[in-house]
Amino acid sequence: MPHDQDIEGDTSKIASEYECLQCGKIVSAKTHPGECSDCGGEFQNRAKSLE
Repeated sequence: MPHDQDIEGDTSKIASEYECLQCGKIVSAKTHPGECSDCGGEFQNRAKSLE
């Protein structure tokens, strides 16, 4: 598939992986999961760069 074409279909059902920046716990969620249930840390979408 060329890079300039959109993905067809309903992408709202696709979950993203989020990683806790404090303890490293990984969860899958459709929206930002808020605070980590293990340590209270903040989650970051793993698809985004940490830079």
